[in-house]
Amino acid sequence: MNATIPVIADPAVTRRILNAFGLRARKRLGQNFLVDASVVRGIVDAAELTAGDTVLEIGPGIGTLTQGLAETGARVVAVEVDRKLPAVLAQTLRGYDNVTVVPGDILKIDIPETLKLENGERFKVVANLPYYITTPIIMTLLEQRLPIERLVTMVQKEVAMRMTARPGTKDYGALSVAVQYFTAPRMVTDVPPRAFRPAPEVTSAVVSCVVRETPGALPADEKLFFRLIRAAFGQRRKTLLNALTAAGLTKDAIRAALAAAEIGENARGEQLSLEAFARLSDAVGALHAQT
Repeated sequence: MNATIPVIADPAVTRRILNAFGLRARKRLGQNFLVDASVVRGIVDAAELTAGDTVLEIGPGIGTLTQGLAETGARVVAVEVDRKLPAVLAQTLRGYDNVTVVPGDILKIDIPETLKLENGERFKVVANLPYYITTPIIMTLLEQRLPIERLVTMVQKEVAMRMTARPGTKDYGALSVAVQYFTAPRMVTDVPPRAFRPAPEVTSAVVSCVVRETPGALPADEKLFFRLIRAAFGQRRKTLLNALTAAGLTKDAIRAALAAAEIGENARGEQLSLEAFARLSDAVGALHAQT
């Protein structure tokens, strides 16, 4: 760390910055300011950044995590939706010429254009995501099939458990299947409420997701695959025989598809692996092709 630049991930420094700029955490934007330097180091370490990397940070806030990312020498592009904060970041990060702050909504901007990626260049995503919009951001990034190498995100512990859950567990659901289809996720560490100001009411967790070169399953029709997953988990207590009617299938068609995929009629979505869902999707697709 540059000795002339104060560490932002410190309660006193954070308080001084907030007071200097007349800032308060905006509940509408899910803002909680990280004040634990060890958590910043843990996130940066999980991202495995080098000086040659490009990293997209989502929601830099006052620059707490951004500073840690910048210290690696990586090229950091930080996208901030709060219009007040780019001016603050210009001051708190003024010692780092490898940081670019972009005002905007990550769900609306053109990410490759914003990052100015060169041919074949991959990038990493690091973010302390607002709890209220975690899933839309993660799925938007993955579904665009951007050249992402790794995502390291701090999310609500409950969401982290769903992202990494295995089949047959209570946390396994549609988000588990979707994240594991595109990535290999692992839980890095828990983050207690005291690591933030103001302290949230829940525990957070850091999850590292290495993006797969090929999906974790290979269904013939990806749209059908995800349509069946949404239906399977739409009403968790229902068996697949009953739940899949939400996907527009008759019970006779469901029975035939389950039999072809070698899945029992009384099975529930939470029991199926990615590969089993792919077999079921292909079986349904084959039935459609015959009609």
